[in-house]
Amino acid sequence: MNIIYFIVQQTMFFSIPLLIVALGGMFSERSGVVNIALEGLMTMGAFTGILFISVVQPFFPGQGVLLLAIIVSMLTGVVVSLLHAYASINMKADQIISGTAINMLAPAVAIYIARMYRTLQQIPFVNQFRIDKVPLLGDVPFFGSMFFKNTYITTYLGFFILIISAILLYKTRFGLRLRSCGENPQAADSAGINVYAMRYAGVMISGALAGLGGLVFVIPTSTEFSASVSGYGFLALAVLIFGQWKPPRILFAAFFFGLMKAISSSYSGIEFLREIPIPGYVYKMIPFIATLIILAFSSKLSQAPKSIGLPYDKARR
Repeated sequence: MNIIYFIVQQTMFFSIPLLIVALGGMFSERSGVVNIALEGLMTMGAFTGILFISVVQPFFPGQGVLLLAIIVSMLTGVVVSLLHAYASINMKADQIISGTAINMLAPAVAIYIARMYRTLQQIPFVNQFRIDKVPLLGDVPFFGSMFFKNTYITTYLGFFILIISAILLYKTRFGLRLRSCGENPQAADSAGINVYAMRYAGVMISGALAGLGGLVFVIPTSTEFSASVSGYGFLALAVLIFGQWKPPRILFAAFFFGLMKAISSSYSGIEFLREIPIPGYVYKMIPFIATLIILAFSSKLSQAPKSIGLPYDKARR
């Protein structure tokens, strides 16, 4: 039973950032803008959030500094995403190249600033954010130990964002307009919708959630940040595609890939896996092998927005 608790908790640590970042990518791509800059946005969000914690934590310890760092990471993601939005929407630039540029720029900026601050690229912090047990809920048989012990507030934040995203996308006027801009921007413009504004909103939401996802990835899994999120932004893209740009399916995909990542990172703590004579590097490859296999089989069934990646020029409507 302890093995089950361990695997589930590790899966949650890896699944929640994937869920948050993939939902962010969903908003951008539902508006019609491809966002492969998720990796760079995660890097910048994680960097500023961890840097904030490192500076403020000695004077303001506790969960409060994590909540403030969440705001810092989200704001950073929004600011950096505006570069992608401007290039893609206003300048009509190739969205893949724009996203790639941010992915290349982000770690360089993080390393440069970190070395100016500490002469090293690692930004350390003290992990004081683990919750030993949620009152009352932690005492619930079976599920209490699985979901409400040795956890983080970011776990519950991920599920909250999932619910809000589903409501926003399918139950609000904003969501209808956003989806229409990704499917047929010409028709949306004819109906009086500002396609540029909606696409900016989609990219900015994507940036906020990707920045948050970077921080959420680092907090439970490390005690320092080294200008890398280990390819998690690209893995989130796989989750988004496998999830067919729909929140419920994205949730399922995030937990599947999170389980693969948990196995690859924590196999040494799982007795029956440790006893199997398989080299460690094979386990490290599991998430990426699973990504290739799943995308190979699911790509033909893709239900991507019809106008995704296509610049919209109002003058040529």
